[in-house]
Amino acid sequence: MKTLYISDLDGTLLNSQGKISNYSIKIINHLIEQGMIFTYATARSLVSATPVTKGLTKNLPLIIYNGTFIVNGQSGKIIHKSVFNHLQVGVVKQIMESNGLKPMVYALINDKERVTIINKDLHVGIKHYLSNRQNDYRINLTLDENSLYQGEVFYFTVIGDYIDLQPVYEALKDYSDYNITFQQEIYRKEYWLEIMPKTASKASAILKLKELLDCDEVVSFGDAVNDLPMFKISDKCYAMANAVEQLKQHATAVIESNDDDGVAHWLNNHFIK
Repeated sequence: MKTLYISDLDGTLLNSQGKISNYSIKIINHLIEQGMIFTYATARSLVSATPVTKGLTKNLPLIIYNGTFIVNGQSGKIIHKSVFNHLQVGVVKQIMESNGLKPMVYALINDKERVTIINKDLHVGIKHYLSNRQNDYRINLTLDENSLYQGEVFYFTVIGDYIDLQPVYEALKDYSDYNITFQQEIYRKEYWLEIMPKTASKASAILKLKELLDCDEVVSFGDAVNDLPMFKISDKCYAMANAVEQLKQHATAVIESNDDDGVAHWLNNHFIK
């Protein structure tokens, strides 16, 4: 039986310092050499995922942007994508404007990723986001609000206070065209509201990858609410000891924390060549 092993990154494969330990890299790479079918699914972009997974063997496609893209693990070339149509973009734009918010808009413009941000009255959470991406070619800071929604839009993110983001979440959560995650940033106070096409989720991307790789079952690892859909389509699913209680309730079992190399330990004890 061919098993696809798939792990979330932040809070799961990455420790609380935002890194994969040398031990985890050594164990997982060794198991991959032995034939283990392993990859990751993350809300991160390839740009931000690449440095924090340095040293990890990436011989399979990767799932990024919460399932919006499946990309080649070595070249970064997009294998599969989900984008919004113009009507869907228009609905989000109207709701954002009625709540006085300017989202960070992720889009493909001339086949290149761009994150367009209105550079005015930035929330401290956005400033923190930018401080960690000073050399990120995707970032497009502008005062031109007419350019905010250009290109093939595939992702919206709003970083801010709960009280400001909650009305937008309430306005959009029952629309059938969107996948929405609304949760507090790990290790920080601000909240993230992330909006993706309905066709984009870790779950749908994993099922697509399972088909592409001709696997029989899926075993997944996660820690946060946005991992719930992934858990629901997995044959077995494991929550980290540091995971939110809601995820633990849906897990096959709870394993050691991200700071204790929980994923690597489980794989080392259970993978059979």
